[in-house]
Amino acid sequence: MMLPPLVHPTAELTAGEMMRYSRHLLLPDVGLDGQKRLKNSRVLVVGAGGLGSPALLYLAAAGVGTLGIVEFDVVDESNLQRQVIYGVSDVGRSKTESAAARIKDLNPQISVRLHAERLESTNAAAIFADYDLIVDGADNFATRYLVNDACVLAGKPYVWGSIFRFEGQASVFWEEAPGGAGLNYRDLYPEPPPPEMAPSCAEGGVLGVLCASIGAIMATEAVKLITGLGETLLGRLIVYDALEMTYRSIPLRRDPHRKAITELVDYRAFCSVAPTGAAREPDVPSISARELKQLRDDGVDLHLIDVREIAEWEIVHIAGANLMPISNALSDAVMARFDKNAPIVLHCKSGARSRNALLELQKQGFSNVKNLEGGIIAWITDVDPSLPRY
Repeated sequence: MMLPPLVHPTAELTAGEMMRYSRHLLLPDVGLDGQKRLKNSRVLVVGAGGLGSPALLYLAAAGVGTLGIVEFDVVDESNLQRQVIYGVSDVGRSKTESAAARIKDLNPQISVRLHAERLESTNAAAIFADYDLIVDGADNFATRYLVNDACVLAGKPYVWGSIFRFEGQASVFWEEAPGGAGLNYRDLYPEPPPPEMAPSCAEGGVLGVLCASIGAIMATEAVKLITGLGETLLGRLIVYDALEMTYRSIPLRRDPHRKAITELVDYRAFCSVAPTGAAREPDVPSISARELKQLRDDGVDLHLIDVREIAEWEIVHIAGANLMPISNALSDAVMARFDKNAPIVLHCKSGARSRNALLELQKQGFSNVKNLEGGIIAWITDVDPSLPRY
């Protein structure tokens, strides 16, 4: 729907800025007035990953006066397949510092504010207070619900996007939108999916260029909100299928049963995600990578089952493991091959999927099953660093 401009055009453009943004100034719908609004705007981007990278670059190039970045991670080599704001020389460096350096090289005329911390219920309100608009490029449901609820409480609009494998989604949410047309993320997703039904890109993969498509849509919506251009995605969900090269527009409506948002909560608990660094869960027998190696070195009889997908297996696997993907009726396959008292160790990439597989096998009567803590990544880190990471 069409919305009034979010930002006033009180900033003035220098001669250098006139030259830099001349292609915008030539657009009648943007012009000098619209470029002044962009210069006067303050946009916070949550997450400088696959979606945040293209969004930050295009918002910087567009002349958004102040860009904030919330990101606590460091650059990893696996990021470079899609996170185009970074280069090889940035590996191991703070993402906020690396992104800021790239933005400053692209457009030294804008201000960049760094929030090198994890977004939490305790700091979201204070961080959001200094910005006109939030762009949510988070890669997990806990942060998405946090961004939504903080924006609702602050009365601020935000642009949201998500990606997985070959599909992306994007929309605009604004509870306090003019004309009573307000919507928020909970109108689309009233409840988070179970963790086992929401694999991350690190587990399921993502087509790198998909990030550019959805990130560009998010940057476009931010520019439209700031300047009052065109029809925004408020009230619509765009679904992009890269394999079919199709876009679908799905209308969104307010959930008549939704509850009012009155406070920020523990969103990791809300999404049933174990806290970072949590201890072993007592109902899930576990074994560390070093303990597993010792047992194998000692010749202890056990069956190591890899529950990942075949594409992951082909990248890297532990010698002697049995590939039995969790997606292929794992419990039936295990029952057909192993005794219910057989010593079994399950593993996946990081331990989450194999934990769920263990719980299912326990329901089927398997009594001697353990989960490899940290999955094959822990094995690579603690036992065999020569194996490739992914």
